Amino acid sequence: MNILYHSTRNNDLKITASQAVLKGLADDGGLFVPDVLPRLDKSLEELSEMDYKSVAYEVMKLFLADYTEEELKGCIERAYDDKFDTEEIAPLTYAGGAYYLELFHGATIAFKDMALSILPHLMTTAAKKNALKEEIVILTATSGDTGKAALAGFADVPGTRIMVFYPKNGVSKVQELQMVTQKGANVKVVGIKGNFDDAQSGVKKMFSDEELKAELKDKGFVFSSANSINIGRLVPQIVYYVYAYTRLLKEDRIKSGDKINFCVPTGNFGNILAAYYAKNAGLPVNKLICASNTNKVLFDFFESGKYDKLHEMDGDGAFSKDRSFVLTTSPSMDILISSNLERLIYHIAGDDDARDRALMADLNSKGAYTISDDMKEALSSFCGDYATEEQTAEKIASLYSDCGYVIDTHTAVAGYVYDKYKKESNDDTVTVIASTASPYKFAKSVLCAIDKKYAGMDDLALIDELNSLSGVSVPKAIEDIRKAEILHDNVCEVSEMPAMVRGFLR
Repeated sequence: MNILYHSTRNNDLKITASQAVLKGLADDGGLFVPDVLPRLDKSLEELSEMDYKSVAYEVMKLFLADYTEEELKGCIERAYDDKFDTEEIAPLTYAGGAYYLELFHGATIAFKDMALSILPHLMTTAAKKNALKEEIVILTATSGDTGKAALAGFADVPGTRIMVFYPKNGVSKVQELQMVTQKGANVKVVGIKGNFDDAQSGVKKMFSDEELKAELKDKGFVFSSANSINIGRLVPQIVYYVYAYTRLLKEDRIKSGDKINFCVPTGNFGNILAAYYAKNAGLPVNKLICASNTNKVLFDFFESGKYDKLHEMDGDGAFSKDRSFVLTTSPSMDILISSNLERLIYHIAGDDDARDRALMADLNSKGAYTISDDMKEALSSFCGDYATEEQTAEKIASLYSDCGYVIDTHTAVAGYVYDKYKKESNDDTVTVIASTASPYKFAKSVLCAIDKKYAGMDDLALIDELNSLSGVSVPKAIEDIRKAEILHDNVCEVSEMPAMVRGFLR
């Protein structure tokens, strides 16, 4: 099937998958979606006999239809190599009544590696396919993990440059050190005076700035994105949900056709959207459990059917109180504008671009939109909840006490939400929790949850303590930053972001 892509806000203008990968964001501000959601053409039993790379090809070929078999397999081979420290790439660990899908065994010890290891190869292949003459400039906003994974993926890749904006005081010490010590002649990292939503809005504004794009094109540059708004980021994430199911099948934990739940810690909505695409591709899924931290805009949405970035809502969609942006111990989820939710809105609206445009216009002008009853019914496979800071710490401590298994703060949000869901629903369906980062990335928060005695210690000094407590080797990514030189010390106002881009490309 020769699948094409179009914007969530315009069904008529169709482009190929490789062109969508290159553009990142549609010119009208919408996100690229496939004109048809494809179905798996191999049985789950067949897929269960394959390794990760083979499953990746079988899934990705469905969505990236204009890549040849040789091109796609080449990208996969280069991406999923010895930069991952486990042979399985994405192993499953059973603890506390659920399976934890460990997505943090790549070079930057976060789940973003699963997609950002392959995106540079998909993008450079797409540039050749489409005879792109301009140099690709990756503009990316990060809440902590995308930035480093994108920097590592694109560093010194010919024909590309990458610029990452992050909230200066809104990421962990390790996350910041990973970014500001990044080497590469084609990379730049900038802290902004604001939060992630400010950084993301600033990047989106530059993507829609026709004058800026024309100016840069005249100088031989073209914008693209490494955020999950890029379909080249989203498609590789579908793979690990299919892979997780087939591992459970292979190990006789489930029977073919049995439904399972996925519980996903969620900020920008890309990771759980990939699970939704996996379900639509034919993966037997019961519930998609959307786990939020204190920035619970998505929980309010699933409860009320109203997405409001300015106000908290009660279960009936009534005003509760003004919403505030909260800095938490799970900073990659500190997001109030979940960009990828627009793709889901488009699909549950019956792939109706006019309805999507109207809702996004409401979000832009009023800070909120409300979905219709028929759209609410189309969300039946989703449910949502959230965990407070105390509940997140409680889950880390209890899982370690009961099982000796140490998880990071984002995974703990999902773990707590799943425990609550299971207790309230009595649903004993086999459940996979997306474990999105290594506990080493948030060592202080993790160790303080287990024992308050660690509160006064430096973040990097706690690495050895976590090693001793967990028995898990210190990842290379952490060892590398202990003595690394700070190479990027740029900070700017949100309004200065375009000037920083111009300076970088001068």
